[in-house]
Amino acid sequence: MFCADCERIENYLFPETTFWLFLPTFESVNKAIIFCGNGNYPAAQTESHCINVKVKKDQVNRFLLGLFGEFEPNELNATKITTTEGGEPTLSDIGRIVPASVLINRLNSEWIIQSIENDQYETHFQPIFEIDENGETRPFSYEGLFRIKDEFNNIVPPSHAFKLAEGSDLLFSLDLIARRSAVAHFKKSGLQGKLFINFNPSSIYDPSYCLRATASAINALGIRPEDVVFEITETTTATDESVMRGILNFYRNAGFGVALDDIGSGWSGLNMLHKYRPDYVKIDMDLVRDLHRDPYKQTIVKHLIQLAHDNGAKVIAEGIESQEELAILQRYRADYYQGFLLAKPKLYHSELSQEAQSHIDDTLKGIN
Repeated sequence: MFCADCERIENYLFPETTFWLFLPTFESVNKAIIFCGNGNYPAAQTESHCINVKVKKDQVNRFLLGLFGEFEPNELNATKITTTEGGEPTLSDIGRIVPASVLINRLNSEWIIQSIENDQYETHFQPIFEIDENGETRPFSYEGLFRIKDEFNNIVPPSHAFKLAEGSDLLFSLDLIARRSAVAHFKKSGLQGKLFINFNPSSIYDPSYCLRATASAINALGIRPEDVVFEITETTTATDESVMRGILNFYRNAGFGVALDDIGSGWSGLNMLHKYRPDYVKIDMDLVRDLHRDPYKQTIVKHLIQLAHDNGAKVIAEGIESQEELAILQRYRADYYQGFLLAKPKLYHSELSQEAQSHIDDTLKGIN
């Protein structure tokens, strides 16, 4: 089964694009007509609240940015747009209608589309360690951290890339690519241990497809399900509880582990610990920072670790940057440790042949 919403990145721009603007008020219609006239954009009013505007490709930036400046934010959000390559909108085009603000954000996110299409992304891995009673460390697992590059081959901060993607209706595609990249690079790297894959529940359009596609990629590459942990990176955005339970049940029934990120960052995280009973929880790094200097933080972290253990979860302390922080976390019996003090994220280069690497890529591309 093919999930068009996750896999397809809609193309809104053509050599000459006809923009169909569905405007909220007569005042908005008049503003748009005057703006088009002043800018020499051929426009026609087709219905009382709809105009179409023909714009050549080299004028699209100026047109959309001008539109952004012409309307108030509430007008911009209420204005809906679709595009055609000449002719009136078909049912398919109507199905692609988005708020004007989303299409304008898409303009600023074109580099994301190009990077996805040109495979300009990779996954770095940061080890998560266990430490024995003698102080010896060994990697227990690796967290996959997605890195995407812009048109100048510079790595863009992930938070910026995902924020842009969310505002331009690309979050679903980018999150799917990130999950697949983690699986592919982990297999190519030859790393041993568990793989932690970040995922955002709100990026799941069609759970039956999106979840199965990731599971299929893991199985196709011969990675054992019990060696994969899905880390929920969203704890504050409202997600339908029944959908969340369905997602977690799918992963658990397939043999995967589930981790909850940023425990301690707010009530929502603690509530999710109670509701969803994850296998692992991560202590919010803001609580770990300068832990040895703050008795109040120490009390919170001590009780969070005990609470997690009482609920059957293993505890990962992340963001550790000093020996003093590490010592307190060991005293409070965190189970695993992650941070720059122990190891920074890095790209692990493959020792596989080019043929073997191509086989991995081809296997993932063939999964629908």
